[in-house]
Amino acid sequence: MENFFDVERKKEELKSLEGKLSDTDLWNNPQYEQQRIEITRKIKEIKTDISTFDKIKFILEELKTIIELAEETQDNSLVIDFTSLITELENFINDVRLKLLMNSPHDRSNAIVTLHAGAGGTEACDWVEMLFRMYTRWANKKGFEVEIADLSKGEEAGIRSVTFIVRGEYAYGLLKGEEGVHRLVRISPFDANKRRHTSFASCDVAPEVEEEEIVIDDKDLKIETFRASGHGGQHLQKTESAVRITHIPTGIVVQCQSERSQLKNKLTALKILKSRLYKLNKEKENLEKQKERLQKGEIGWGRQTRSYVFMPYQLVKDNITGIEVTNVESVMDGEIDIFIQAYLEYNARQQLNKK
Repeated sequence: MENFFDVERKKEELKSLEGKLSDTDLWNNPQYEQQRIEITRKIKEIKTDISTFDKIKFILEELKTIIELAEETQDNSLVIDFTSLITELENFINDVRLKLLMNSPHDRSNAIVTLHAGAGGTEACDWVEMLFRMYTRWANKKGFEVEIADLSKGEEAGIRSVTFIVRGEYAYGLLKGEEGVHRLVRISPFDANKRRHTSFASCDVAPEVEEEEIVIDDKDLKIETFRASGHGGQHLQKTESAVRITHIPTGIVVQCQSERSQLKNKLTALKILKSRLYKLNKEKENLEKQKERLQKGEIGWGRQTRSYVFMPYQLVKDNITGIEVTNVESVMDGEIDIFIQAYLEYNARQQLNKK
């Protein structure tokens, strides 16, 4: 296990990185800010890996001790402690297993998620709000931070579109399988005749990339400012703090209105744009499909990732992996790890088949 985690090498690397981080130039010179951020991120990753190893090692030693005590004393009450530790060990090993499945370059990165209402009118806007709540609850349970970059409310209810950043280790790796169209079937709360409606919402997920990974020519950008829609407070409505950026060559449009500062909104919008451009560059063979999704094309019956049926029966079915869950309420409360794990396993099998 020690070889698997490569603990000794990581401890040496940690010592080296902490030495670099103690350099005052790294903190005082703005030129090195990005380097400092990268070193800090790497230190956190290594500490997490070492901590996981130490915890698993500790549990194994505790289990060994309990077995020895049980053999000596024949005390059946030790079974409870043993079972509890086994469950804890399984959780840790499952966590390690998931991380092994996330081996793409940006799987450890933050995730930039965009939800957009498709076919279904007010129903679809309400559906986007429900999905946003689901992902926010999931992120909170993981200890991740959620930062709204842009939010456009529906005319009558719900959310027309929302872009948010999920900050946490492996956020992108965990959420990348959520991309696609999510379909809802339910009795409409907006229909006086209580008829069944089908609504659609698209989910786009991109990794947050480092500044230097994507270089954008200023002449390829059209930058506009406007007054925010108001979800950020009265101050936002009175000043043109919101920023919209159009990438002319691809037609990708991003905007941010979460901050009072126009500069901060511009920097966040650029970050989102670079993430989407990175994604397009890495999936050139699928460029047209990606552009269609990012430019908010028609969202309907095609490209369905998951179906959520509230009536006439209750079922959430993932159309890629085939996983089904009948407890719809728990899923909408953020219990989506079963779908995430299934997708990561499915994706790993696909990669092996390609080889």
